[in-house]
Amino acid sequence: MSRRIEQMAAAIERAVQEVLARKLADPRISGLITVTGVRIAGDETVATIKVSILPESKQELTVHGLNHASEHIRREVGERIRIRRMPRLEFELDTHLKKEAQALAAIAKIAQERAESESESESASTSEPAPGADEADGPSESPR
Repeated sequence: MSRRIEQMAAAIERAVQEVLARKLADPRISGLITVTGVRIAGDETVATIKVSILPESKQELTVHGLNHASEHIRREVGERIRIRRMPRLEFELDTHLKKEAQALAAIAKIAQERAESESESESASTSEPAPGADEADGPSESPR
């Protein structure tokens, strides 16, 4: 990706985030919407905007509402940034963060299970007498 396209993507990302922070009138667009990335096609005619939406139950409806309002959002973004030709905006749900959270949760679960099994094995080994510790007298002193 060229430097110019990267700069354009960063400017579009900031501007879209500002527009979404002001809230849109569409009732389908609700919840916490975060712009996670912008990908611009090589011919600069389409910008695909990845969004993360919470709560999960409103994700599909919100993405549908965003795509329906994309022309309005495009106009608002065009007023905030100066580029010769504003690309058409398409919104996609970013599931990358959800998958990453699931992977981290699985790793944490495995680490916890491993720590529990190690602590169980340590407690089992400390309850058994050590070899050579049969002497009931306690510590013996060596003669001088």
